[in-house]
Amino acid sequence: MEATMIVALAVAIPVILFPVAFVWFINIGGIIHLVREKRAVRAKKAATAKVNA
Repeated sequence: MEATMIVALAVAIPVILFPVAFVWFINIGGIIHLVREKRAVRAKKAATAKVNA
């Protein structure tokens, strides 16, 4: 490959991959937050069911 092609790839790959990684990070963070929230609701329901039983 020519040097200009290598430089173009070296510049283009991070420019493309950083936003993709950022969006992926936000999506995974949202999923983790949702799972923790659902787990807390389920634990709260179990605690109130124990008290009522």
